[in-house]
Amino acid sequence: MQNIVVVSLTVAFACTSLSTHATGKKLLWGDTHLHTTYSSDAYANNNLTAGPETAYRYARGMPVIHPYHKARVQIGTPLDFLVVSDHAEFLGEIRNIHLNGADTSDLGPIDTIKAWIAAFILNRAIDSGDGRALFVSVLPDPDLTPLQDAEQSGLENSNLSILPMPKQVEVDTWRTITDTADKYNEPGEFSALIGWEWSSIPGGANLHRVVITDSDAPTAQLYDPFGLDDSPYPEDLWSWLEQTSAETNARFTAIPHNSNISKGYMFSGNSLRGRPFNKDYVALRSKWERIAEVTQIKGDSETHSKFSPEDTFADFEIYPYYIQRRWTEYNPQRGDFVREALKQGLELEATLGQNPYRLGVIGSTDSHTALSSAEEDNFHGKLATDSIPINKTTTFNDDGPGSSGWAMSASGMAAVWAESNTRSDIMDALERREVYATTGPRIAVQFYGGSDFNQTDLKNADLHTLATERGVPMGGELQQNETPTFLVLATKDPEGANLDRIQMVKGWLDADGQSHEQIFNIAWSDERPLNADGSLPAVGNTVNLKTGQVDNRIGAAQLAAVWTDPQFDPEQSAFYYIRVLQIPTARHSLLDALALGMEHAADQPDTIQERAYTSSIWYQP
Repeated sequence: MQNIVVVSLTVAFACTSLSTHATGKKLLWGDTHLHTTYSSDAYANNNLTAGPETAYRYARGMPVIHPYHKARVQIGTPLDFLVVSDHAEFLGEIRNIHLNGADTSDLGPIDTIKAWIAAFILNRAIDSGDGRALFVSVLPDPDLTPLQDAEQSGLENSNLSILPMPKQVEVDTWRTITDTADKYNEPGEFSALIGWEWSSIPGGANLHRVVITDSDAPTAQLYDPFGLDDSPYPEDLWSWLEQTSAETNARFTAIPHNSNISKGYMFSGNSLRGRPFNKDYVALRSKWERIAEVTQIKGDSETHSKFSPEDTFADFEIYPYYIQRRWTEYNPQRGDFVREALKQGLELEATLGQNPYRLGVIGSTDSHTALSSAEEDNFHGKLATDSIPINKTTTFNDDGPGSSGWAMSASGMAAVWAESNTRSDIMDALERREVYATTGPRIAVQFYGGSDFNQTDLKNADLHTLATERGVPMGGELQQNETPTFLVLATKDPEGANLDRIQMVKGWLDADGQSHEQIFNIAWSDERPLNADGSLPAVGNTVNLKTGQVDNRIGAAQLAAVWTDPQFDPEQSAFYYIRVLQIPTARHSLLDALALGMEHAADQPDTIQERAYTSSIWYQP
């Protein structure tokens, strides 16, 4: 039975505003992972027009033209910051060949003929709207292991290598992307951070990272973004960041994403070269990777029931499809999930003296439409082709069960507690891990760990100052011997559904070096009594399955708790993070199905419980 020491249910009093601390720290909402027409896979999938200008205009709340169906679209609530993160590989090249033809001026006769044929096939596929099939044909071969595929440098041996891709095209595209970011960057109002995606995917194991810098365009134009065509190995990316940062004085951070489809390689105990971690490897990784993307359009990476069998909210938005040429059955591995990474980090720290997985978390979209849409009722799909309901019913491949637009998740959002809305302050927040993720709704969360917090602290007009004087915010480390106390406040999205509950997720290391986890319900709505085993009855479901509308007669607008770990052992290293659950709402696939005159979307749930995940607070003996 879970022993809850202190629980606060729905808060009747007026708590400190969760949008701005009294000290001036602000809660900013953004997307650190967005692709435009300059990403080759986005262009091949019918985003022929929406570039960075469209991305920033949409994020700022302006109406824009959708790149596929050409209707006017607009975000529900504008963002505070955005990172356009186009793929470094073939940056702008496919678009250039389609618009301007293949440049064969430097090729011999035979290579010229090959290039013309390849360009003809490419252009015909894109003009017919079937660029997706062409894209799938150059994905990794799942018959190769990730180690084998990485060694064979798959890009150099793919059909894409036949196409002439002048380096100057990538240079000019990078200049356009970075200049546009500077154009739309307005310190204090909106931050347009510069970034790109490094897209290593050996053998279909997703190892992608989004790289972000807080520098300006002139600094970013001193280098070419590091891509898979430079190296498929993550440690080579980190070494490049180390060198380039020293040469340009630029700050970087690399964010792993979609670990859920990494075949166990994203958060394993060995490098992609098959070597066990050592202290140098861990130090380099820890320096450049301080947060992970825990939720996005291609599914949720928090945890899986295979590893968290007692977690009744595991298996949320599972995406069982690898990015590869042919379908193979999804086989979740420990290294695929962030909660397991946090636990494994404690284990590795006990043997190496360093924790490579002391990771904060954010969410972002990974949209390839240039439109940062994470709202269930305003979701424009991952790819431009999937922006209309009828197209979401078809699968991406014909050789087995395949992904579809309905299999995608309308997710997620990056929430950042920053001193101000500037590039540098957002980067500071990312580096100190004072950030968190939501699956779309703007659920405001404060989370602190320290000593002697009590219920009256929740009413303090300057809660942040009080809490940080006696403890640390999310992302921090506790260094105390007394039993820690945790304080959490959560407020619903002003435009969204009520909250169901707040849960504390704890992971710890026992005396034998084995990691464990436990989930505690620490605040909830509707005065539901706990069951004898400590579980909490379901909040209910008010979604109208004929209209998709939700009734907020259940749930709470705000929840808060002060909680002390009843099982605290000062000799055990541990982490704690908060999971906040909304009441059920309609999934985007149900809304599409209803629009098509159907009752349900095949193989998809009608309703979901959106959520927020905070970065952890760590306890170190």
